[in-house]
Amino acid sequence: MKRRLLALSAVTLAGTLALSGCGKGSNSGGTSADGVTTIRFVAADYGSNGQNPSQAYWQGVISAFEQQNPKIKVDLQVINWNDIDTQVKTMVQNGRQPDILQTGGYADFAKNGQLYPARDVLSDATLSDLIPAIAHAGEQDGTAYGIPFISSARMFLINNALFKKAGLDPAAPPRTWADVTAAATALKKAGVEIPLGVPLGKEEAQGESFIWMLENHGGYQDAKGAYAINSPANVETFTQLKSWVDAGLTEQSPASVNRTELAKDFASGKVGMLNGIPTQLNDVKAMDVTWTAMPSKDGATKATLGVADWMMAFKKGGHKDQIKAFLDFAYRKDNTVAFDKEYSLLPVTQSALAALQADPDEKALAPFLAALPTATFYPLSDPTWPAVSAQVKTQIGTAVSDPGKALDALQQAARQAAE
Repeated sequence: MKRRLLALSAVTLAGTLALSGCGKGSNSGGTSADGVTTIRFVAADYGSNGQNPSQAYWQGVISAFEQQNPKIKVDLQVINWNDIDTQVKTMVQNGRQPDILQTGGYADFAKNGQLYPARDVLSDATLSDLIPAIAHAGEQDGTAYGIPFISSARMFLINNALFKKAGLDPAAPPRTWADVTAAATALKKAGVEIPLGVPLGKEEAQGESFIWMLENHGGYQDAKGAYAINSPANVETFTQLKSWVDAGLTEQSPASVNRTELAKDFASGKVGMLNGIPTQLNDVKAMDVTWTAMPSKDGATKATLGVADWMMAFKKGGHKDQIKAFLDFAYRKDNTVAFDKEYSLLPVTQSALAALQADPDEKALAPFLAALPTATFYPLSDPTWPAVSAQVKTQIGTAVSDPGKALDALQQAARQAAE
Protein backbone atom coordinates (compact mmCIF):
# COMPACT_ATOMS: atom_id res chain seq x y z
CA MET A 1 0.00 0.00 0.00
CA LYS A 2 1.96 2.73 -1.06
CA ARG A 3 1.26 5.22 1.50
CA ARG A 4 -1.93 5.20 1.67
CA LEU A 5 -1.61 3.91 5.44
CA LEU A 6 -0.29 2.31 5.62
CA ALA A 7 -0.46 4.38 2.32
CA LEU A 8 -0.02 2.36 5.94
CA SER A 9 -0.22 4.09 2.89
CA ALA A 10 0.70 6.43 1.80
CA VAL A 11 0.76 7.89 4.07
CA THR A 12 2.23 10.01 6.58
CA LEU A 13 4.22 7.05 7.82
CA ALA A 14 6.71 7.25 5.02
CA GLY A 15 7.03 10.96 5.41
CA THR A 16 9.63 12.61 3.26
CA LEU A 17 12.64 10.73 4.56
CA ALA A 18 15.28 10.22 1.94
CA LEU A 19 16.93 7.23 3.53
CA SER A 20 17.90 4.56 1.06
CA GLY A 21 21.04 3.21 2.62
CA CYS A 22 22.41 -0.26 2.28
CA GLY A 23 23.23 -2.40 5.26
CA LYS A 24 26.14 -4.37 3.86
CA GLY A 25 26.48 -3.17 0.31
CA SER A 26 24.79 -4.26 -2.87
CA ASN A 27 26.11 -7.73 -3.45
CA SER A 28 24.14 -9.81 -5.87
CA GLY A 29 23.80 -12.64 -3.38
CA GLY A 30 25.04 -16.19 -3.61
CA THR A 31 27.07 -18.75 -1.68
CA SER A 32 30.72 -18.10 -0.79
CA ALA A 33 33.53 -20.62 -0.62
CA ASP A 34 32.98 -21.11 3.10
CA GLY A 35 29.37 -22.12 2.53
CA VAL A 36 27.77 -18.84 3.63
CA THR A 37 24.79 -17.80 1.50
CA THR A 38 23.91 -14.12 1.14
CA ILE A 39 20.33 -13.12 0.40
CA ARG A 40 19.29 -9.62 -0.65
CA PHE A 41 16.45 -7.93 1.21
CA VAL A 42 14.89 -4.66 0.05
CA ALA A 43 12.44 -3.00 2.46
CA ALA A 44 10.34 0.14 2.57
CA ASP A 45 11.09 2.76 5.18
CA TYR A 46 8.29 3.58 7.60
CA GLY A 47 10.21 6.35 9.32
CA SER A 48 8.39 9.65 9.67
CA ASN A 49 10.31 12.87 8.99
CA GLY A 50 13.60 11.23 9.80
CA GLN A 51 12.39 9.62 13.01
CA ASN A 52 12.31 5.88 13.74
CA PRO A 53 13.82 4.76 10.45
CA SER A 54 13.14 1.14 9.58
CA GLN A 55 16.85 0.63 8.87
CA ALA A 56 17.54 0.37 12.61
CA TYR A 57 14.71 -2.10 13.17
CA TRP A 58 15.76 -4.41 10.36
CA GLN A 59 19.43 -4.26 11.30
CA GLY A 60 18.48 -5.47 14.77
CA VAL A 61 16.40 -8.33 13.39
CA ILE A 62 19.11 -9.30 10.92
CA SER A 63 21.88 -9.25 13.53
CA ALA A 64 19.88 -11.56 15.79
CA PHE A 65 19.03 -13.82 12.86
CA GLU A 66 22.62 -14.08 11.65
CA GLN A 67 23.82 -15.01 15.13
CA GLN A 68 21.44 -17.96 15.09
CA ASN A 69 22.06 -18.77 11.42
CA PRO A 70 25.79 -18.27 10.73
CA LYS A 71 25.53 -19.78 7.26
CA ILE A 72 23.09 -17.08 6.08
CA LYS A 73 23.88 -13.41 5.64
CA VAL A 74 21.26 -10.79 4.82
CA ASP A 75 22.21 -7.83 2.63
CA LEU A 76 19.73 -5.08 3.55
CA GLN A 77 18.63 -2.04 1.56
CA VAL A 78 15.97 0.29 2.97
CA ILE A 79 14.33 2.71 0.52
CA ASN A 80 11.79 5.42 1.23
CA TRP A 81 8.25 5.12 -0.02
CA ASN A 82 8.67 7.84 -2.62
CA ASP A 83 11.38 5.89 -4.42
CA ILE A 84 10.94 2.21 -3.72
CA ASP A 85 8.60 1.33 -6.59
CA THR A 86 10.82 3.00 -9.18
CA GLN A 87 14.02 1.52 -7.80
CA VAL A 88 12.62 -1.99 -7.55
CA LYS A 89 11.25 -1.76 -11.08
CA THR A 90 14.74 -0.90 -12.30
CA MET A 91 16.25 -3.77 -10.32
CA VAL A 92 13.84 -6.24 -11.87
CA GLN A 93 14.34 -4.89 -15.39
CA ASN A 94 18.08 -5.32 -14.93
CA GLY A 95 17.66 -8.87 -13.62
CA ARG A 96 18.78 -7.90 -10.12
CA GLN A 97 15.59 -8.49 -8.19
CA PRO A 98 16.15 -9.05 -4.49
CA ASP A 99 15.47 -12.37 -2.81
CA ILE A 100 12.98 -10.69 -0.48
CA LEU A 101 11.01 -7.49 -1.05
CA GLN A 102 8.81 -5.66 1.43
CA THR A 103 6.65 -2.98 -0.17
CA GLY A 104 3.10 -2.02 -1.09
CA GLY A 105 2.06 -4.45 -3.80
CA TYR A 106 2.81 -7.87 -5.21
CA ALA A 107 0.32 -8.46 -8.04
CA ASP A 108 2.49 -7.66 -11.07
CA PHE A 109 5.36 -9.82 -9.85
CA ALA A 110 3.00 -12.70 -9.11
CA LYS A 111 1.29 -12.42 -12.49
CA ASN A 112 4.68 -12.57 -14.21
CA GLY A 113 5.59 -15.78 -12.38
CA GLN A 114 8.48 -14.20 -10.49
CA LEU A 115 7.44 -15.05 -6.95
CA TYR A 116 7.51 -18.13 -4.77
CA PRO A 117 4.11 -19.11 -3.39
CA ALA A 118 3.90 -18.16 0.28
CA ARG A 119 3.63 -21.84 1.23
CA ASP A 120 7.12 -22.42 -0.20
CA VAL A 121 8.84 -19.77 1.90
CA LEU A 122 6.92 -19.94 5.18
CA SER A 123 6.72 -22.80 7.65
CA ASP A 124 3.30 -24.26 8.35
CA ALA A 125 3.39 -22.62 11.78
CA THR A 126 4.03 -19.14 10.38
CA LEU A 127 1.56 -19.59 7.54
CA SER A 128 -1.23 -20.70 9.88
CA ASP A 129 -0.50 -17.76 12.21
CA LEU A 130 -1.45 -15.18 9.57
CA ILE A 131 -4.85 -13.55 10.12
CA PRO A 132 -7.04 -15.25 7.47
CA ALA A 133 -8.81 -12.13 6.20
CA ILE A 134 -5.49 -10.41 5.55
CA ALA A 135 -3.73 -13.48 4.18
CA HIS A 136 -6.56 -13.98 1.69
CA ALA A 137 -5.85 -10.53 0.24
CA GLY A 138 -2.42 -11.85 -0.75
CA GLU A 139 -3.85 -14.50 -3.07
CA GLN A 140 -3.88 -14.45 -6.84
CA ASP A 141 -5.86 -17.13 -8.67
CA GLY A 142 -6.20 -19.07 -5.42
CA THR A 143 -2.49 -19.08 -4.53
CA ALA A 144 -0.95 -16.76 -1.95
CA TYR A 145 2.09 -14.87 -3.21
CA GLY A 146 1.82 -11.71 -1.13
CA ILE A 147 2.68 -12.25 2.53
CA PRO A 148 1.11 -9.52 4.68
CA PHE A 149 3.65 -7.59 6.72
CA ILE A 150 1.68 -4.86 8.44
CA SER A 151 -1.92 -3.75 8.34
CA SER A 152 -4.22 -0.93 9.26
CA ALA A 153 -7.95 -0.41 9.52
CA ARG A 154 -10.33 2.52 9.61
CA MET A 155 -12.68 3.67 12.34
CA PHE A 156 -15.05 6.63 12.65
CA LEU A 157 -13.59 9.36 14.84
CA ILE A 158 -15.67 11.99 16.63
CA ASN A 159 -14.69 15.00 18.73
CA ASN A 160 -16.66 14.56 21.94
CA ALA A 161 -16.24 18.17 23.03
CA LEU A 162 -17.74 19.45 19.79
CA PHE A 163 -20.55 16.90 20.03
CA LYS A 164 -21.41 18.13 23.51
CA LYS A 165 -21.25 21.74 22.31
CA ALA A 166 -23.83 20.84 19.67
CA GLY A 167 -26.06 19.11 22.20
CA LEU A 168 -25.16 15.64 20.91
CA ASP A 169 -24.36 12.59 23.01
CA PRO A 170 -20.94 11.09 22.15
CA ALA A 171 -22.07 7.85 23.78
CA ALA A 172 -24.59 7.49 20.96
CA PRO A 173 -22.44 8.03 17.85
CA PRO A 174 -23.97 8.04 14.36
CA ARG A 175 -24.86 4.57 13.08
CA THR A 176 -26.67 5.46 9.87
CA TRP A 177 -26.17 8.10 7.19
CA ALA A 178 -29.31 9.77 8.45
CA ASP A 179 -27.63 9.98 11.87
CA VAL A 180 -24.56 11.53 10.22
CA THR A 181 -26.75 14.15 8.55
CA ALA A 182 -28.46 15.02 11.83
CA ALA A 183 -25.18 15.21 13.76
CA ALA A 184 -23.42 17.26 11.09
CA THR A 185 -26.34 19.67 10.90
CA ALA A 186 -26.27 20.16 14.66
CA LEU A 187 -22.50 20.67 14.60
CA LYS A 188 -22.84 23.30 11.87
CA LYS A 189 -25.50 25.17 13.82
CA ALA A 190 -23.15 25.11 16.83
CA GLY A 191 -20.47 26.87 14.79
CA VAL A 192 -18.17 23.93 14.10
CA GLU A 193 -15.98 24.81 11.13
CA ILE A 194 -16.03 21.34 9.50
CA PRO A 195 -18.84 19.12 10.83
CA LEU A 196 -17.84 16.12 8.67
CA GLY A 197 -14.40 15.68 7.13
CA VAL A 198 -14.43 14.06 3.67
CA PRO A 199 -10.88 14.19 2.26
CA LEU A 200 -11.04 13.33 -1.44
CA GLY A 201 -7.69 14.83 -2.43
CA LYS A 202 -5.25 12.61 -4.29
CA GLU A 203 -3.37 11.51 -1.16
CA GLU A 204 -6.03 9.01 -0.09
CA ALA A 205 -9.11 9.50 -2.25
CA GLN A 206 -9.20 5.83 -3.20
CA GLY A 207 -9.40 4.83 0.46
CA GLU A 208 -11.86 7.47 1.63
CA SER A 209 -14.15 6.63 -1.27
CA PHE A 210 -13.90 2.90 -0.66
CA ILE A 211 -14.89 3.35 2.97
CA TRP A 212 -18.16 5.04 2.05
CA MET A 213 -18.81 2.58 -0.80
CA LEU A 214 -18.45 -0.36 1.59
CA GLU A 215 -21.01 1.18 3.92
CA ASN A 216 -23.57 0.90 1.12
CA HIS A 217 -22.68 -2.64 -0.01
CA GLY A 218 -20.61 -1.24 -2.89
CA GLY A 219 -16.96 -1.33 -3.89
CA TYR A 220 -14.55 -1.14 -6.79
CA GLN A 221 -15.22 -4.66 -8.07
CA ASP A 222 -18.16 -7.04 -8.01
CA ALA A 223 -18.17 -10.54 -6.56
CA LYS A 224 -16.67 -11.94 -9.77
CA GLY A 225 -13.71 -9.56 -9.74
CA ALA A 226 -14.97 -7.27 -12.51
CA TYR A 227 -14.75 -3.51 -12.00
CA ALA A 228 -18.05 -1.99 -10.93
CA ILE A 229 -17.05 1.56 -10.06
CA ASN A 230 -20.26 3.06 -11.49
CA SER A 231 -22.59 0.54 -9.85
CA PRO A 232 -25.94 1.86 -8.60
CA ALA A 233 -24.73 1.44 -5.01
CA ASN A 234 -21.63 3.56 -5.65
CA VAL A 235 -23.60 6.25 -7.47
CA GLU A 236 -26.00 6.35 -4.53
CA THR A 237 -23.06 6.64 -2.14
CA PHE A 238 -21.60 9.64 -3.94
CA THR A 239 -25.03 11.18 -4.24
CA GLN A 240 -25.16 11.08 -0.45
CA LEU A 241 -21.68 12.60 -0.17
CA LYS A 242 -22.74 15.30 -2.63
CA SER A 243 -25.74 16.16 -0.48
CA TRP A 244 -23.47 16.68 2.54
CA VAL A 245 -21.11 18.84 0.50
CA ASP A 246 -23.96 20.89 -0.99
CA ALA A 247 -25.40 21.48 2.49
CA GLY A 248 -22.09 22.87 3.72
CA LEU A 249 -21.61 20.02 6.18
CA THR A 250 -18.09 19.17 4.95
CA GLU A 251 -14.97 21.13 4.14
CA GLN A 252 -15.10 23.21 0.99
CA SER A 253 -13.97 21.44 -2.17
CA PRO A 254 -13.28 17.92 -0.82
CA ALA A 255 -11.46 17.00 -4.05
CA SER A 256 -8.66 19.40 -3.14
CA VAL A 257 -8.31 18.42 0.53
CA ASN A 258 -6.01 15.61 1.61
CA ARG A 259 -6.39 13.33 4.61
CA THR A 260 -3.26 14.65 6.33
CA GLU A 261 -4.66 18.19 6.25
CA LEU A 262 -7.99 17.16 7.78
CA ALA A 263 -6.26 15.03 10.41
CA LYS A 264 -4.38 18.14 11.52
CA ASP A 265 -7.60 20.13 11.50
CA PHE A 266 -9.24 17.45 13.64
CA ALA A 267 -6.37 17.56 16.13
CA SER A 268 -6.75 21.34 16.35
CA GLY A 269 -10.47 21.06 17.14
CA LYS A 270 -11.92 22.20 13.82
CA VAL A 271 -13.54 18.93 12.69
CA GLY A 272 -16.46 17.14 14.32
CA MET A 273 -16.35 13.75 12.55
CA LEU A 274 -13.76 12.03 10.37
CA ASN A 275 -12.77 8.59 9.11
CA GLY A 276 -9.66 7.92 11.16
CA ILE A 277 -6.56 5.72 11.16
CA PRO A 278 -4.38 4.30 13.95
CA THR A 279 -1.53 6.71 13.24
CA GLN A 280 -3.75 9.53 14.53
CA LEU A 281 -3.81 8.05 18.02
CA ASN A 282 -0.82 10.04 19.25
CA ASP A 283 -2.19 13.25 17.77
CA VAL A 284 -5.51 12.98 19.61
CA LYS A 285 -4.40 11.30 22.84
CA ALA A 286 -4.91 14.51 24.82
CA MET A 287 -8.36 15.08 23.31
CA ASP A 288 -11.76 13.76 24.35
CA VAL A 289 -12.61 11.55 21.37
CA THR A 290 -14.58 8.44 20.51
CA TRP A 291 -13.48 5.80 18.01
CA THR A 292 -16.48 3.90 16.73
CA ALA A 293 -17.71 1.75 13.85
CA MET A 294 -18.25 3.33 10.46
CA PRO A 295 -21.80 4.61 9.99
CA SER A 296 -23.53 2.90 7.09
CA LYS A 297 -26.55 3.75 5.00
CA ASP A 298 -28.80 1.27 6.81
CA GLY A 299 -26.92 0.94 10.09
CA ALA A 300 -26.56 -2.80 9.54
CA THR A 301 -23.38 -2.96 7.44
CA LYS A 302 -20.34 -3.82 9.54
CA ALA A 303 -17.63 -3.26 6.94
CA THR A 304 -14.38 -1.40 7.41
CA LEU A 305 -11.45 -0.75 5.14
CA GLY A 306 -8.33 -2.77 5.78
CA VAL A 307 -4.93 -1.85 4.34
CA ALA A 308 -1.84 -4.02 4.15
CA ASP A 309 1.76 -3.88 3.00
CA TRP A 310 3.49 -7.00 1.77
CA MET A 311 6.48 -9.29 1.83
CA MET A 312 7.27 -11.35 -1.26
CA ALA A 313 10.04 -13.73 -2.27
CA PHE A 314 11.58 -13.83 -5.74
CA LYS A 315 12.46 -17.16 -7.30
CA LYS A 316 15.38 -16.05 -9.46
CA GLY A 317 18.12 -16.42 -6.84
CA GLY A 318 17.01 -19.92 -5.93
CA HIS A 319 17.45 -19.22 -2.20
CA LYS A 320 14.14 -20.67 -1.06
CA ASP A 321 15.48 -22.36 2.07
CA GLN A 322 17.40 -19.29 3.23
CA ILE A 323 14.43 -17.03 2.55
CA LYS A 324 12.20 -19.35 4.53
CA ALA A 325 14.58 -19.33 7.49
CA PHE A 326 14.71 -15.53 7.55
CA LEU A 327 10.99 -14.95 7.08
CA ASP A 328 10.09 -17.41 9.82
CA PHE A 329 12.46 -15.49 12.11
CA ALA A 330 11.16 -12.09 11.03
CA TYR A 331 7.54 -13.16 11.66
CA ARG A 332 8.20 -14.28 15.23
CA LYS A 333 5.79 -12.66 17.64
CA ASP A 334 8.43 -10.55 19.41
CA ASN A 335 9.63 -9.05 16.14
CA THR A 336 6.23 -8.30 14.65
CA VAL A 337 4.87 -6.83 17.88
CA ALA A 338 7.92 -4.57 18.19
CA PHE A 339 7.43 -3.17 14.68
CA ASP A 340 3.69 -2.68 15.13
CA LYS A 341 4.19 -0.80 18.38
CA GLU A 342 6.98 1.34 16.96
CA TYR A 343 4.79 2.70 14.18
CA SER A 344 1.25 2.40 15.64
CA LEU A 345 0.38 -0.17 13.00
CA LEU A 346 -1.77 -3.25 13.24
CA PRO A 347 -0.59 -6.86 13.19
CA VAL A 348 -0.96 -9.49 10.50
CA THR A 349 -0.52 -12.55 12.71
CA GLN A 350 -2.90 -13.97 15.25
CA SER A 351 -0.17 -14.25 17.87
CA ALA A 352 0.74 -10.57 17.55
CA LEU A 353 -2.94 -9.62 17.57
CA ALA A 354 -3.46 -11.48 20.84
CA ALA A 355 -0.33 -9.94 22.35
CA LEU A 356 -1.39 -6.39 21.48
CA GLN A 357 -4.93 -6.97 22.71
CA ALA A 358 -3.51 -8.13 26.05
CA ASP A 359 -1.02 -5.25 26.34
CA PRO A 360 -2.32 -2.57 28.75
CA ASP A 361 -0.15 0.02 27.00
CA GLU A 362 -1.99 -0.57 23.73
CA LYS A 363 -5.57 -0.02 24.90
CA ALA A 364 -6.03 2.78 22.39
CA LEU A 365 -5.60 0.27 19.56
CA ALA A 366 -8.44 -1.92 20.84
CA PRO A 367 -11.17 -0.71 18.42
CA PHE A 368 -8.90 -1.21 15.42
CA LEU A 369 -7.72 -4.62 16.59
CA ALA A 370 -11.31 -5.75 17.03
CA ALA A 371 -12.24 -4.61 13.52
CA LEU A 372 -9.18 -5.99 11.75
CA PRO A 373 -10.11 -9.68 11.33
CA THR A 374 -13.19 -8.80 9.25
CA ALA A 375 -11.78 -5.85 7.31
CA THR A 376 -12.23 -5.56 3.53
CA PHE A 377 -9.19 -4.86 1.35
CA TYR A 378 -8.58 -3.24 -2.00
CA PRO A 379 -8.53 -5.63 -5.01
CA LEU A 380 -4.81 -6.10 -4.45
CA SER A 381 -4.48 -9.34 -6.40
CA ASP A 382 -5.57 -7.62 -9.61
CA PRO A 383 -2.48 -6.44 -11.52
CA THR A 384 -4.51 -3.58 -13.00
CA TRP A 385 -5.42 -2.16 -9.59
CA PRO A 386 -2.35 0.11 -9.19
CA ALA A 387 -3.15 1.87 -12.47
CA VAL A 388 -6.86 2.10 -11.67
CA SER A 389 -6.12 3.31 -8.15
CA ALA A 390 -3.88 6.05 -9.51
CA GLN A 391 -6.74 7.37 -11.65
CA VAL A 392 -9.22 7.07 -8.79
CA LYS A 393 -6.93 9.16 -6.58
CA THR A 394 -6.91 12.09 -8.97
CA GLN A 395 -10.44 11.89 -10.39
CA ILE A 396 -12.96 10.46 -7.96
CA GLY A 397 -13.15 13.66 -5.94
CA THR A 398 -15.15 15.19 -8.78
CA ALA A 399 -17.90 12.66 -8.11
CA VAL A 400 -19.26 14.89 -5.34
CA SER A 401 -20.21 17.33 -8.10
CA ASP A 402 -21.55 14.88 -10.69
CA PRO A 403 -21.59 11.28 -9.36
CA GLY A 404 -22.78 9.56 -12.53
CA LYS A 405 -20.40 11.32 -14.92
CA ALA A 406 -17.31 10.89 -12.76
CA LEU A 407 -17.93 7.25 -11.91
CA ASP A 408 -18.78 6.39 -15.52
CA ALA A 409 -15.46 7.85 -16.65
CA LEU A 410 -13.54 5.87 -14.04
CA GLN A 411 -15.41 2.70 -14.94
CA GLN A 412 -14.47 3.13 -18.59
CA ALA A 413 -10.82 3.67 -17.66
CA ALA A 414 -10.86 0.60 -15.42
CA ARG A 415 -12.32 -1.56 -18.18
CA GLN A 416 -9.63 -0.40 -20.58
CA ALA A 417 -6.94 -1.21 -18.02
CA ALA A 418 -8.41 -4.69 -17.58
CA GLU A 419 -8.52 -5.46 -21.31
